[in-house]
Amino acid sequence: MRYLSTRGQAPILEFEDVLLAGLAGDGGLYMPEVWPHFTKPEIRAMRGSDYNEVAFRIMAPYVDGAIDEAAFRAMIADAYQGFGHPATAPLVQLDNSLWLTELFHGPTLAFKDYPLQLVGRLFDHVLGARRKKVTIIGATSGDTGSAAIEACQGRDAIQMFIFHPEGRVSEVQRRQMTTVMSANVHNIALKGTFDDCQDMVKALFADKVLAQRHNFSAVNSINWARIMAQIVYYFWAALAIGAPDRRIAFAVPTGNFGNVFAAYAAKRMGLPIERLIIGSNANDILTRYFESGQMTMQNVVPTLSPSMDIQVSSNFERLLFEYYHRDGAAVAKVLERFRRTGKANFGKGRWRAMGNLFEGHRIGDNTTKAVIGDIYKSTGQLLDPHSAIGVEAARRSHLPAGTAIIAMATAHPAKFPAAAEESTGIRPKLPPQLADLFERPERFETLPNNIERVSAYLDQQLAAGEDA
Repeated sequence: MRYLSTRGQAPILEFEDVLLAGLAGDGGLYMPEVWPHFTKPEIRAMRGSDYNEVAFRIMAPYVDGAIDEAAFRAMIADAYQGFGHPATAPLVQLDNSLWLTELFHGPTLAFKDYPLQLVGRLFDHVLGARRKKVTIIGATSGDTGSAAIEACQGRDAIQMFIFHPEGRVSEVQRRQMTTVMSANVHNIALKGTFDDCQDMVKALFADKVLAQRHNFSAVNSINWARIMAQIVYYFWAALAIGAPDRRIAFAVPTGNFGNVFAAYAAKRMGLPIERLIIGSNANDILTRYFESGQMTMQNVVPTLSPSMDIQVSSNFERLLFEYYHRDGAAVAKVLERFRRTGKANFGKGRWRAMGNLFEGHRIGDNTTKAVIGDIYKSTGQLLDPHSAIGVEAARRSHLPAGTAIIAMATAHPAKFPAAAEESTGIRPKLPPQLADLFERPERFETLPNNIERVSAYLDQQLAAGEDA
């Protein structure tokens, strides 16, 4: 399998090079040259398989020629062996047609564990074979950072710098990152929003001298390996309730578009999906686009669901690449205009075509709390704010009779205990391995949103690490 950039100017790479590169040299995101495809009989044949087997079958085409079967199976088994539920990603039925996939049974209690536990092992495998070291640069709106740190802490071949927006993640999310004392982990509270953090990462990659000097790589969903591993749980969930012989839609709480793009990828691979339903909070750039056909940036508003407090959804570029018929030059041109003016119109034809598959719904904080209370009262299921947005978006969707909707529960309610307590009177407890989280010392650096200051900090920390 080979990979090409969404902007068309970077070299075509093999899987291992895409893993280590993260962001393409032209600023684009890597995509598979062709989509692997499974027939309905091939999908039916996966029924009854455990999560690890489904993961291997879905991902094997993407690593074909790069990693041998035995080694890849071993990495998958190792990645998921410590998850807190025997089904790895169990499903819960909420009503006659609505299901919930619990994607919070990994070590940091969020869906990012499912890709990143595997990505950490992929890095180890490739770096060990090449005898190389990398510096991972990542931005987080709350959950990616802790999942990436958990997967990569203490690894000799990796130095990691994770940016989070100062004061804009929950205390549990922050402490899951900043209480890790491994010498290879560096946490940075950047003054600004998640979009500023994401822009900082891209600016660092764009500094070719700096990037080459420190061998930069990425673990954000800009890295294709992240998307690849997330495709798995869409197949897994659909198989559990009757795919490919049942009408199925997915509802996904969405900020950076990576999670729902993995669902789109599952559809391109042959999984019959009727609809992809996007749940937004007040930062509703995606919902506004699917409603109007106009993409317009606004200021980021803090909400109960901070992982979705985003205005620039970087993975939307991958969808544009598909709907521009893989014309990288056209994608680069329209995105440059969007970043320059804060507005974009991708054409009515593309908007209508996307609307045949996607729809968006905005859910404010008061409604989010009401949904948490309602679902707890009716089912006993306690939701975090992000998952509640996904559930409410599912309930607002109008789909053909008989369509099963699977909402993705993206975080454990204990990561956002105040919202759960206010909505239900129940304050969820952290699991035993995190019970002392608020007693652990923290270590992080607060930096301004200034590329020169940040670059100097990276140089200083990496030089100190070499001298140690």
